[in-house]
Amino acid sequence: MSPSRNDPRDLRLDPSKGTARQDDGKKADFSQVTSSSDTTARRVEPGPKADFSQVTGSSDTTARRVEEEQQTYTVEKGDSLSAISKKLYGNANRWREIFEANRDQLDDPDLIHPGQTLRIP
Repeated sequence: MSPSRNDPRDLRLDPSKGTARQDDGKKADFSQVTSSSDTTARRVEPGPKADFSQVTGSSDTTARRVEEEQQTYTVEKGDSLSAISKKLYGNANRWREIFEANRDQLDDPDLIHPGQTLRIP
């Protein structure tokens, strides 16, 4: 049995235009379409708000604090940040890490002096 002219299966959707057309080319008429919904759920009236004013929290760890692990290096004559980096990390290109960790006492990475104590991250 073939669908009738008014059967919705005769509609062709055109997503690019947001329209539906019947096989004869006329736009589908959706002006009489309605919708509704029903529920059997009962309305819940808002009750008192939860009081979280007495809630507390804490945390604990067995890890050592970063400050306790802080390593230092005392600059020797002829040292440079890249030489210190090579000596400590095995990679001279990590000198910037040492420089950034010591910005409070270094303005220029090329100006370090014997006797200076540098933090090693």
